[in-house]
Amino acid sequence: MPELSTIFAFCVATVALLLIPGPAVLYILNRSIADGRRVGLAAVAGLEVGDAIQVIFASVGLSAVLAASATLFNIVKWAGVVYLVYTGVRTLLRVPTAIDSDQAAVTTQQAFRQGIIVNALNPKTALFFLSIFPQFVDTNATHANLQSLFLGVIFVVLATIFNGSYSLMASGLRHLLLRGKTLPFIQRYVSGTLFVGLGALAATAGRTK
Repeated sequence: MPELSTIFAFCVATVALLLIPGPAVLYILNRSIADGRRVGLAAVAGLEVGDAIQVIFASVGLSAVLAASATLFNIVKWAGVVYLVYTGVRTLLRVPTAIDSDQAAVTTQQAFRQGIIVNALNPKTALFFLSIFPQFVDTNATHANLQSLFLGVIFVVLATIFNGSYSLMASGLRHLLLRGKTLPFIQRYVSGTLFVGLGALAATAGRTK
């Protein structure tokens, strides 16, 4: 187990990362405002699975392998890019329908799956685990991998708290937006554009050398 000073420093670094708006926060705000609290929280759950994937990769050294291998990196990257852009285009082309406060544009299962992809390909989080995260792990320790997993669990817990709070606050705006035509606009055009933008952002991600 890492020393308390290391854990505290890691928590500070994690909170600093979570306070910087990135793809995950934008996705949470969009899903929560456009589709309500249940879908927003499902998106958060998916995002944290994506975080857990990055934690596991970092703990077993796969993040470094992926970053070093151009072929593997490009396969993972472009598969995610295609999915995000396809989702965005499909959303933009969807014919709008009448909505009410209980109707969401996507299901909780769809939001969950999308959240996994968004955070598994989140360049901000990937950079954190590739360049900052290793500084808190004593590689000479007998159980360095367990240290990584322990810190990773802390990261996921803190991310869940922050992202869940963002979702709850954003979903509270949904009923206000239902009074006009803002919500259908968000569900179709903002959501679609956001996914295409996230795909473009993922496409520009480069390997850490």
